[in-house]
Amino acid sequence: MSGPRLGFFSRVLEDASPADRYRFAIEQIAEAERSGFASAWLAQHHFGEHEGGLPSPFVLLAAAAERTERIALATGVITLPLDDPLRVAEDATVLDQISGGRVQLGLATGGTPSSFAAFGRESDRRREIFADHFDVLLDALEGRGIRGTASRIYPTSGTLAERIWQATFSADGGRRAGERGDGLLLSRTQPRTPDAPDAPLHELQLPIIEAYRAALPEGAPVRVLASRTALVVDPENRTRAFELAGDGLRHLARTMFGIDTDDVSLDELVRITDTHVGTVDEVVASLAADETLPAASDVSFQVHSIAATHELTLRSLQLLASEVAPRLGLSIGPDAAADLHGAHRPLAVAPTSSEGLA
Repeated sequence: MSGPRLGFFSRVLEDASPADRYRFAIEQIAEAERSGFASAWLAQHHFGEHEGGLPSPFVLLAAAAERTERIALATGVITLPLDDPLRVAEDATVLDQISGGRVQLGLATGGTPSSFAAFGRESDRRREIFADHFDVLLDALEGRGIRGTASRIYPTSGTLAERIWQATFSADGGRRAGERGDGLLLSRTQPRTPDAPDAPLHELQLPIIEAYRAALPEGAPVRVLASRTALVVDPENRTRAFELAGDGLRHLARTMFGIDTDDVSLDELVRITDTHVGTVDEVVASLAADETLPAASDVSFQVHSIAATHELTLRSLQLLASEVAPRLGLSIGPDAAADLHGAHRPLAVAPTSSEGLA
């Protein structure tokens, strides 16, 4: 069976003006399609340029739709408690029409507490709000209409309700996504436990995948996307790549994992943060040790928390597709994109966690 489909993930964080950031993201998505990536994912973040500079992913994905033909256009993720679920349904449906049915709709409860306050929502009620908004969204997408009215969204959503993915950090969240037959989104910034602050990602994420698989309805396809950080460079740019990685990885280790990084080497930071940086050989070797990937249907790569330039990001996309993907058995090209568009349909044989990368 083919390996995980190759995806690209952008948080729109270059050191540039907003206009340039958005232009870079569109150019990177176009390059990802040319290189054979199956999917392009955009994160949604509000109120600041340092966490992520894109509050409106549907707008940017609509622009990307005009520059591309095959690549799946995906939200990774919409913070559903902060959005009007009817507007999410309408925007996603319009984008799906514009793009020819290429939308993958990633959702989550997350977001920083300050973002919730700005929207007049309580962060500690985010799961409750998510559940309510999710029900409204599903009613709209699945044609049941809008509560207390005879209204239906226009245009109709087709199979979009079958292309929902849920992001989670927990096995319970994996179970909930599996019960509905949704896709499962796993983050490169999975929180560590206090007793194992530098545990590898696969030790934390494989139990989530197991809970997800166990909950899937019979015949439902396995859709598990693992997000990872990777910057692949030509040998002459290796030193520059590690220089660009230093500050961002130290910040990530301190803020996400609670690690004192004062006396931690850069090589150790790369390991602790599960970052894949360096030449093709180095990235292939580090990714081959990630036991989550054989259990995934998709793997998406972003350059952040490395402060890569736009040019290095474009080159990394090319090397990931042309050099890294073949050596790890990752699926690329038009067939991989078409497979993702139809992945909501039951598969004759679903992948199992024992199937490895080539």
